[in-house]
Amino acid sequence: MNSKIIIIFLISLSLLSGCKPKDTEEKQTLSVTIEPQKYFLSSLVGDHYNVNCIVPSGSNPESADFTPSQMMALDRSVAYFKIGYLGIENTLIDKISKSNPSLFVVDCSQGIQIIDGCDHSHDSHEHNNTVHYGHAGGDPHTWSSVKSAKIIVDNMYNALLELDKNNEIYYQDSYNELINKINQTDSLIKSYLSKSPSKAFIIYHPALSYFAEEYGLTQYSIEYEGKNPSPSQLKSLIDKAKSENVKVVFIQQEYDIKNAETVAEAINGKIVPLNLLSYHWDEEMIKIAKALAQE
Repeated sequence: MNSKIIIIFLISLSLLSGCKPKDTEEKQTLSVTIEPQKYFLSSLVGDHYNVNCIVPSGSNPESADFTPSQMMALDRSVAYFKIGYLGIENTLIDKISKSNPSLFVVDCSQGIQIIDGCDHSHDSHEHNNTVHYGHAGGDPHTWSSVKSAKIIVDNMYNALLELDKNNEIYYQDSYNELINKINQTDSLIKSYLSKSPSKAFIIYHPALSYFAEEYGLTQYSIEYEGKNPSPSQLKSLIDKAKSENVKVVFIQQEYDIKNAETVAEAINGKIVPLNLLSYHWDEEMIKIAKALAQE
């Protein structure tokens, strides 16, 4: 008889617990555009919010398509943290503004000195041509440097204090911990770059302008006006790379590797795969420095 009572009690308890919403369902959602932002924001909010990312790692954020589920998640969000200068973000905001007019939009790049959207690596010394590669509003890859990352985190932190003042102490502790980690990343980058035999590198799509500027490096891009280079442009780039002892060619996974292979072979260098959209922002930044140190 006692065993039957125990069984009935356990079944009743199970049914009652099944009616309660899960913790993740009780949380509000914050949305970001790219995975590095998710890394920063998740580090700040911990378990206080769900963080939804619109563009998955490996996709091209400048030409991404959005699934209905991604749009629904953004529609349910209490805030959208845009990185700042990606054209698709304006499209997202336009699409969602009617269904979610109260959406709090945060510009994570506010306060960053934006680099112009021009690639000067193919400039002619004779004609001084300025080459645009499709970033008319400025280079959007602001997260690709430590200095800019700190500003992004500052903007996120200040927005969280507006959204959830009750958890200010938690966010302040998380902020301090994240900034310390970013500073550690900066120290490692500087340590590796001090061993680099060259202060220049090649990349297919010029996405490391902020990184190069912060650490006194020169970035040469293979891409020319957003397209593959001509044979003469490729030869000019190879000659320049040889003269500056460039040995590293970065290639993002969303771009064609053929021209990168041609350049790397011609300069007796190595190809280094790069994923600037990785969630593990700190690891990618250190990976860049290690490659330039040829370690």
